[in-house]
Order: sequence, then structure tokens, then C-alpha cells
Amino acid sequence: MNRRSFLERATATALVAPLGGLNAQAMYGQRLARSHSRYEVAAYYFGNYHIDPRNELAHGPGWTEWNLVKDAKPRFQGHAQPKVPLWGYEDESNPKVFERKINAAADHGLTAFIFDWYWYDDGPFLERALEKGFLQSANRDRLKFAIMWANHNWTDIHPAKLSSTPQLQFPGKVTSATFRRMTDHVIEKYFLQPNYWKIDGCPYFSVYELGRFLESFGSLTAAAKEVAGFRERVKQAGFPDLHLNAILWGEQILPGQTTQIPDLKPFLGELGVDSIGSYVWIHHTQFRGFPTVPYQDIAAQYERYRATAAADSGKPYFPNVTVGWDSSPRACQTDTFIAKGYPFTAVIQGNTPEQFGRYLQSAKDFVDASATQSKIITVNSWNEWTEGSYLEPDTKHGLGYLEQIAKVFKA
Repeated sequence: MNRRSFLERATATALVAPLGGLNAQAMYGQRLARSHSRYEVAAYYFGNYHIDPRNELAHGPGWTEWNLVKDAKPRFQGHAQPKVPLWGYEDESNPKVFERKINAAADHGLTAFIFDWYWYDDGPFLERALEKGFLQSANRDRLKFAIMWANHNWTDIHPAKLSSTPQLQFPGKVTSATFRRMTDHVIEKYFLQPNYWKIDGCPYFSVYELGRFLESFGSLTAAAKEVAGFRERVKQAGFPDLHLNAILWGEQILPGQTTQIPDLKPFLGELGVDSIGSYVWIHHTQFRGFPTVPYQDIAAQYERYRATAAADSGKPYFPNVTVGWDSSPRACQTDTFIAKGYPFTAVIQGNTPEQFGRYLQSAKDFVDASATQSKIITVNSWNEWTEGSYLEPDTKHGLGYLEQIAKVFKA
């Protein structure tokens, strides 16, 4: 697909966009430039809090992951469940609902949402949080956005039972034709949006599972060829290049996840990865206890990983700060809560807003200490309610976690 066809389609999209036309888009970009922060603080966004046809087929009419949040029960003494959202169980595909999320995020120093984004051989999944909610919001210019292709197997852990292996619903492995169709969609529908997050002018695109990515194309050579083709189409659309980010992790969490690549430096180099990052601290740590583990212990394990991540991979590393961890809402609430693998895992305790702020400061110090380190920090996450890691206000802490971001980064 050539540059002209991309730009023609972009113009057509702009003419029907809420902002209305290319002049509005130019003004939009100027507002973003004026609000540019020295730091990019980007929160992952998990969009399973709206009705999706796939979920309704599997779980019944009207189902969303709010069902699991509401049904969660305390599983041991001192276990703080259920979590209750301060704003109620809202539909994130409603632009008016999303406007409040954007304002709260931007007011407290977040600069971007990175959407967990799904596309399988048979098409997209959970895209309405981004496309109906965020992109249709009247104040969307207050935040940048990007996507992380969550190319893992989607299994039925909503909830998971001790007695059975979760059923595979949507395989993460895709064909080359799917990858090209998907990335054309990404370029046209997202990259050309004026508030899409770019690093040195290059649209940021993250891949969650490198092992599954390699499996999709059969070899490193074939995978690198697909990445090169993606880059070329990004350039044809008028950008200097693509910024390809890879999520790394050592501990497998979700059922069916592939192992990571052991010999990282040559692999990442040949694949054409520009940077690496983390989704959540749990990917780099071990639970040394059950049913609870201290927040400080998980943080210390992660920070040991962080210290050598760039050197070990040969790529710039964007540090992560994780709010917490409690995946028990995804475990069947009538099953005994024992250590049996995800989601029957230990719960982080001691992750108060003040402790979270301590590790935000640590991440800030980490990027400040490097003359070459980009000042980019990711946060897990805006709304992983069923994994106990969310910035979105609840009835216990209110805006406490967001206030810590403002304290560390807005000053």
C-alpha cells in the first residue's frame, strides 16, 4: 500500500472525526506539543470493561469483567476484597465515561495510555474501549495513546477452576496475512491520529509475547521479514520509521504463555526491536510466600532485574512501576484458595499509595541517572481490577495512587 493511499484514507477519516478536518488535527497536535512533559509516564489500559460479542458468546448477554470484580470474596484473613470502583461499574466504551478517565489521568501527570490491544486470525477483540471510548472522547487531546499487541493465547480464566485446565478460546498465533492486514489497520486507524504516541516521530508499537510472535512466522528470519515490511509501510504512510518495543518477562503467568527468548541480544537485533519494557513486576519476580507477599520484596526483585535489563538485551529499557497484584477475582470463588498457579497466586500486601510513590521516585531516579536513558516510565496499570493493579480510584484509596504520580512527576 503506497503513501498516497494511506494519506487519502487519513484525510477521509479526519473529515468525519469528532475534531473535524485537518486544521483541527493540526491545532490538536499543537496543544499536545505545548503540554509536553519532560517525562513520558504511560499507564497500560486493559479494556475488558465493556460489552463485547465474544464475551457474550462465552459468558452470556451483558457480561463484562466487572462481573468478576463484583463477585470477588476475601480468601484469607485481612484480604481486601471485593474492590469497589469509586466511579461505579462504568462502561468504558461510552465517550462521556472515558472523558473522566482522561481528565483524572492528565491532571495527575500521566501522559499516555498504552492499550492492551487484541487481534486474532478472525479479527479484533475488546477494541471498543479505545475506538468508541477514548478516540470519541471530546478531551482526547489531553493524552497520547499507543497500543501493545497482546498476542497471547486468550483462555477462559473468567473465572478459572482448580479442577480443569483453562479452555483456549482465541489462539495468539497468527498468519502472515493476518499480521499484514492487522498492521495496515493499525497504521491507518491509529498511527495517523494526531495524538498517537511517537518517539522521535516514530509511532510506538509494542509486542507482548515474543515467543508467540516467533511461532507465528516459523523462524526468526521470517519474523524479521514481517517486521521489515511493517516498517516500510509505516514509512510509506509518511513517518520516519516505526518504534518497535518488546515486552520482556522471565516468569510465565497466563496459561499457555510461551517461554521467552534465551539469547536476547542477537535475537532482538535481527528482529529489529528498538526498545524493551515490562508489563508488570510479576514477570520478573517469584512469589516467596503464600497467600501474601510483601510489596517491598517484589519491588526489590524487580529492581535487580531493572539494573541490568538494558545491558543484557542490548536495547534501551523503559522501567515499570506496578501498583499491586491480586489475581484472586479470576479464580473460581467457591474453590479453595491454594497456590496452584495463575490465578491462584499470592497477593501483594503493603502496596499503599505512599509505597507506590516511593517506587515511582526510584524509577524517576533510574532514568535520571542515565545520560542516554529516555525518560519513559510505564505503569501497571490504569485498570487491571481483577489483577489488583490499578490507578483508577476505588472507595478505599480514592485518588491516592494518582496523587503520587502528580507528586513525583508534576513538580
